[in-house]
Amino acid sequence: MKVLVLGSGVVGVTSAWYLNKAGHEVTVIDREEGPALETSYANAGQVSFGYTTPWAQPGLTLKALKMMRQANPPLIIHPTFSLDQMKWLFAMFINCNENRYKKNKSLMVRVSDYAAKCLQALREETSIHYDERMQGTIQLFRDPHQLEAANKDVEVLKADGIAFKMLDSDGCVAAEPGLAPLKDKIVGGLQTPEDETGDCQMFTTKLAKLAVDKGVEFSYNTIINKLLVEGGKITGVETSRGVMHADAYLVAMGSFTPFLIRDLGLHAPIYPVKGYSITVPITDEAKAPVSTVIDDIYKVAVTRLGNRIRVGGMAEVSGYEIKLTEPRLKTLQEALEMMFSGSYDKDFKPELWSGLRPVTPDSVPIIGKTKYENLFINSGHGTLGWTMSTGSGHLIADIISGNKPEIDPTGLDISRYQ
Repeated sequence: MKVLVLGSGVVGVTSAWYLNKAGHEVTVIDREEGPALETSYANAGQVSFGYTTPWAQPGLTLKALKMMRQANPPLIIHPTFSLDQMKWLFAMFINCNENRYKKNKSLMVRVSDYAAKCLQALREETSIHYDERMQGTIQLFRDPHQLEAANKDVEVLKADGIAFKMLDSDGCVAAEPGLAPLKDKIVGGLQTPEDETGDCQMFTTKLAKLAVDKGVEFSYNTIINKLLVEGGKITGVETSRGVMHADAYLVAMGSFTPFLIRDLGLHAPIYPVKGYSITVPITDEAKAPVSTVIDDIYKVAVTRLGNRIRVGGMAEVSGYEIKLTEPRLKTLQEALEMMFSGSYDKDFKPELWSGLRPVTPDSVPIIGKTKYENLFINSGHGTLGWTMSTGSGHLIADIISGNKPEIDPTGLDISRYQ
């Protein structure tokens, strides 16, 4: 069967990889000149199996208001007064109750746990390397109230059977020696030792090359205009290079998925939440992070990627604009200096980057079939696209192939919104 994959981010490329493994003729289409050049390009680098948690959770509204009043606000909402934004915010609010939170988290964890197994198998099969590390994540607390609030997170981790350790200040420094100068300000930490790190763009680019070796074709610099439909089936994709045809079509376009399928009567409530990052070279190994440290005040993750440090975070709800602003750069630099001062060259001028995370109001990605028999979706992973990519890619390949998936796909497809 011939399959067109629309989008060459980490989700699209992993989907293409598994579709090829299933025996299909696969072509990936993307408007960029190569893979992983948008949201997958410079994310925080976390593969956060232990932090698979919905944004929509009880108490979110009050927490959001507090965060927005901070000196360096990790959450910013710029009202665009668009109907899409208002509907999305309201739908997220509706999901902020205990029952929906538990249901949504269980769906997310199902995909995330599967992704952990798929990523390990993929590494063993391909020997792919992407500045990966398997040394866990530490959520750092510098406020006693935040440490107390972490007890709720601990209960969730226990219920899900996720490995964790509560650390005192000595334990945090033992795991991350670069935090030693900050020791007196640390009140504790929550470590998820099974989490991983890695360069998402490096992984995606290398996997795309491996896919090409297996026969997958990539059509870059190709603008996707619309899907053509006739008789309940998709008959082609209208692109800047003409109409392209296939037997099956997979939409993996992140935040831009809703625009492509809206005219088909499909509602995908995916909204962009902008995140930022900077990347700097390491000059002193002893003072650099070992893996990932998340500061609970800044809500910023500092991650070791080979001989570089990636600082990423923040959430800005401001529509589809990707304008870079000086205050965001300042916040990321302050967080890095506070945690790992002396580990990098202060004279180096880091480039500020931003990406549009595709977030659904329930935080659960959309994976599965649609009402059109040959149209499928794999989008809406939020901050966990890198984390869930291999699992969702393998799952959608099984669904398209008509194979029995290794995990239950119930509750993941777009029908839950219709």
